[in-house]
Amino acid sequence: MILIDPPAWPAWDRVWSHLVSDESYDELHAFAKSAGIPSRGFDRDHYDVPSDKYDDLVKAGAVPVSSRELVLRLTAAGLRHRKRQRPPTG
Repeated sequence: MILIDPPAWPAWDRVWSHLVSDESYDELHAFAKSAGIPSRGFDRDHYDVPSDKYDDLVKAGAVPVSSRELVLRLTAAGLRHRKRQRPPTG
């Protein structure tokens, strides 16, 4: 299932949502491609999508969930890919 959280993440003078799959990256990439989301929007385990695309993505089949629910479902599916922690310097 394709999931999307509410636009709440400010960056580059816009507000962004996260688009994920709780089934597979193949499902996520196929949905993103069919919705016209550029591949450069993919970041480790999700696509960053601007708020002006939110309604269109929901109409295309993305299921709105809270950010917390999105992370829980992504983690439960084994698809969560966290940023690597940098070793302390000094």
